[in-house]
Amino acid sequence: MMRALPLLTAALGLTLALSGCGLHPLYAGGSQGAVATALSGVEVAPIQGKAGWLMANALRDRLGNGQGGGARYRLDVKLDDQIKGLGVRRDDSVTRERRVLRARYQLIDQTSNAVLVDSTAGSDAGIDVVRSEYATIAAENTALERLAVIVADEIVARLATYARARPAGEAPVARP
Repeated sequence: MMRALPLLTAALGLTLALSGCGLHPLYAGGSQGAVATALSGVEVAPIQGKAGWLMANALRDRLGNGQGGGARYRLDVKLDDQIKGLGVRRDDSVTRERRVLRARYQLIDQTSNAVLVDSTAGSDAGIDVVRSEYATIAAENTALERLAVIVADEIVARLATYARARPAGEAPVARP
């Protein structure tokens, strides 16, 4: 019992120290919370190309039901998808590629057309180029699918942080 008292005191001290750190759950209130409600009111505007289709689907999966005519916000996304060769053999054939997916996105309040968030997100993936052209194309497509999910997660996290920090009715503007 004597050994447990210092341990209990240390645990209590740690708990008190952490309670004042200012960390708060982002999705407090679950699906009825302020952040989840704000995110479900976001409509994803059409995005061009295959990468755009993948990105729009990933965003819609994460944001919820904002696809009706009554969405308060619109998310405009422009993508830049590039593949660059890295490793080169003596015969000038590429052995490694890097696929980069970058997104510039804007969250727009549809009632006032005010830009609430204007930012960028991106990620990249390495791809081995093998002798089979089919395998290389499959690897490029898989990389694009993964990158669309990663970038969508980054965008939604930024929008959730914005929704959490902005009290209801506050004037818009967020440009990092």
